Amino acid sequence: MLHTVNKSPFEKNSLETCLRLAEDNSSILLIEDGVYGALQNTSFESSIINAQKTIKLYVLGPDLKARGLDKSSLISNIDIIDYKEFVKLTVENDKVQNWL
Repeated sequence: MLHTVNKSPFEKNSLETCLRLAEDNSSILLIEDGVYGALQNTSFESSIINAQKTIKLYVLGPDLKARGLDKSSLISNIDIIDYKEFVKLTVENDKVQNWL
């Protein structure tokens, strides 16, 4: 299953809930303000690192760039993808859960 999170973890608990409920071998794509959840040195970093043991995490590159961020500010092992790869992820997964 592909999970998308579009809200900042600093204003909503969508990412926290998603991490808690996502099953092993799921994928999580952080989009829009959700990309802030992938930043190093935040209160969410340990949760993300722990989730990476069983879940693959992605960040939408154009949304990261639009917020003045780049790969150097991300937690390691989070892939930056483009819109084409976003579409590929949605096709590869039988279900998509949006966390608003």
